[in-house]
Amino acid sequence: MSFVVTRRAALGAMAGLGLSAAQAQDASIGPLRVSGAWTRAAGAGATGVGYMTLRNTGTSPDRLVSARTPAARSVELHTHVREGDVMRMRPVSAIDLPAGQEVRLQPGGLHLMLIGLTAPLRQGDRVAVTLVFERAGETEVQLAVEAAGARTPQSGGHRH
Repeated sequence: MSFVVTRRAALGAMAGLGLSAAQAQDASIGPLRVSGAWTRAAGAGATGVGYMTLRNTGTSPDRLVSARTPAARSVELHTHVREGDVMRMRPVSAIDLPAGQEVRLQPGGLHLMLIGLTAPLRQGDRVAVTLVFERAGETEVQLAVEAAGARTPQSGGHRH
C-alpha cells in the first residue's frame, strides 16, 4: 500500500503551526483523491458533520468503510433518506467509490457524523479525521471548520 500526501495536505497538517484555514488541502492514497474537506462550527458535546469530495481515479472500486477522529466520541457514515415529506439521516455501513468516479459528501446527502464532540469546533480551526478505505487503507484529512450554518465551504476546501 502506498501513501502519498500532496503539498497542500502537508501544509494543512501544519495548521497548528499557524497556517490559515483558507488554505485548502487535498490528500491521496493509492488511486483515491480526497479534496475540499470541511465541517461546521459546533459546541463541545454536540454532533458535528464532515463533508468532502472523494474521487477514485483507479480501475477497481473501493469503499469508505469507517472514519475516526480524536475530536469526537465516534464517527458514523450517514446519508439522507426521504420518508414522505421528511428527510431523515440514516447510518450506512459503507460509501461505495466506483472506479473512475467521484462521490461528494455534502449537506443533504452522504456525510460523516462526528458524534459527541470532545471540544468545540471553532470557525477557522482544522479537525483531523482518519478515513478508512476497504482497499486503499487509511489516510488522514483535515476538515476546515466553517461557520455554524454554512452550506458550502467558504474559507477552506474547494467550491463545488
